[in-house]
Amino acid sequence: MTTWLNAIPTLAAPTVLVTVASAQGSTPREAGAKMLVSADLQFDTIGGGHLELRACEIARAMLQNGQRRHLERFALGPGLGQCCGGAVQLLFERIDEIHDLHRLAERLAARRDVWRAVPLDADDDALLLDREGRMIGAKTDRAPGFDPDLPCRLLKDANGKTWLIDPCRATRNHLVLFGAGHVGAALVRALAELPCHVTWVDEREELFPAEVPANVQIECTDTPQSVAEQAAPGTSFLVMTHSHALDQALAETILRRREAGWFGLIGSDTKRAQFERRLREHGIGEERIRTMVCPIGIPGIAGKAPAVVAASVCAQLLQVWEAANSKDADNAALAKTESESQ
Repeated sequence: MTTWLNAIPTLAAPTVLVTVASAQGSTPREAGAKMLVSADLQFDTIGGGHLELRACEIARAMLQNGQRRHLERFALGPGLGQCCGGAVQLLFERIDEIHDLHRLAERLAARRDVWRAVPLDADDDALLLDREGRMIGAKTDRAPGFDPDLPCRLLKDANGKTWLIDPCRATRNHLVLFGAGHVGAALVRALAELPCHVTWVDEREELFPAEVPANVQIECTDTPQSVAEQAAPGTSFLVMTHSHALDQALAETILRRREAGWFGLIGSDTKRAQFERRLREHGIGEERIRTMVCPIGIPGIAGKAPAVVAASVCAQLLQVWEAANSKDADNAALAKTESESQ
């Protein structure tokens, strides 16, 4: 499935952006989930089932009748016969100027958060806001009632006008993947639609495919250690090169960085034991060595085919990233509470 963001470069106007504006109770997707619907295509999902079928029908009717925006509530149980039992409000936005979505995608690709403020009482264009609530590219006052830390929501401003405030946050999940062999290539394919961006590193240019997913950047270099040294704090690393000597050098470089994130090394228990001994000899402490994940993958999956390893490691990375993101969110909420209490 192509995500709504990855679909933007291929779109032609008009199209309809469908957003879960609110979600109550048990629902298939959370507030802020999106899909794009054109006359004959659909990108991404708001949860599937009868809800999504009905949403596509409404979106395509809007393409026919020219309606600009439409907000509708759906009771999933009694209204649509879905067992979730909750309720959602969906916002339908007809997009006639695709460059507006391009601006959004470009900002997210640059790893910069953006908030969409969509007026529901008028056909005015949606606004793109920065974290301060100011229009991007314009000098304006902070938007009334704007709080960058709240999730996607509907709100009324001081004038009684209704808005959708829709945070579109750039993913912080960054993986530096060393090795363009079979497992590395399988991992890149598996990570293509996941919330992350990948730097794929190898010195063998001929191994890289002609096209890579939108969230992947190729780094062809004969000094891969420098990539490990220069990566931002918190970056995740996965080492699976063609050379044990290079794996060893990269492991040392990564483990000497105390601010590095998760570090996985492909290999067996025997390889781990060999690497541990060499790392100790080169002055790496026990505390840092214990952070090295080798073998990689989640317990219970023993298959060694590249696609199997890739699926297992992707699940492992998602566990790591979700735990880290949850911790960051808790810390941000605590900091905000402490600031407001002062």
